[in-house]
Amino acid sequence: MIGIIGAMEMEVAGLIAALEEPEPAVCCGQPFTSGRLGGVPVVVAKCGAGKVNAAMCAAAMVLRYAPSLVVSTGVAGGIGPDVKIGDLVVATHAVQYDYDTTAIGEPLAAVDVGGTVMAELPTSERHNAILAQYAAEIYSGVHRGVIATGDRFVADPNFCAALREEFGAVACEMETGAIAHVCAANRTAFCGLRAISDNANDDGKVDFLTFARDSAEKCIALLKASAAALENA
Repeated sequence: MIGIIGAMEMEVAGLIAALEEPEPAVCCGQPFTSGRLGGVPVVVAKCGAGKVNAAMCAAAMVLRYAPSLVVSTGVAGGIGPDVKIGDLVVATHAVQYDYDTTAIGEPLAAVDVGGTVMAELPTSERHNAILAQYAAEIYSGVHRGVIATGDRFVADPNFCAALREEFGAVACEMETGAIAHVCAANRTAFCGLRAISDNANDDGKVDFLTFARDSAEKCIALLKASAAALENA
């Protein structure tokens, strides 16, 4: 089974609508819908924005459904030099950029994952390769790189530059790093897939409102196309 998590209705509604034999359920206060996507067993959830909501949803999903793969999907701000609105990003790893214990000598963004301290939260390379392959067949503008997660809607070019310099990030958003954290702790394969809705700059709010829905639909179409290959990886 594949688990798919998006923060907003527009990021998951198309997937839920496409499910065969949908079965709604609630676990730990979080609504889920399971079913089949092109014959592939999946469970889809809208978690709400931010790291806490994302982590709560991911933990409940792993507890209730034990998926073999979890995908964080939706939109993000593009901060890489060649990353444009409408492009897709497949995460090589994720970081929680606003987790800071450097005052006690630990690296920036280094979180405790089941007793192991790590800043780079892993993704599944074999599943990443499938997403990137299918994305390239459907769309132009496909990137693989670091997704930076924090509880902030970034609309500041100076902050974007800091994320690029510190982490090599190509996109920023509010959920992927938290879901990656939960998956790493539970040894569940994970992918982060994001479509760029804005460039996280002074025009970020306007661009987001203009392009978010179309960008989210790109991720939905890609997951529909690649579900069988992801399940069999």
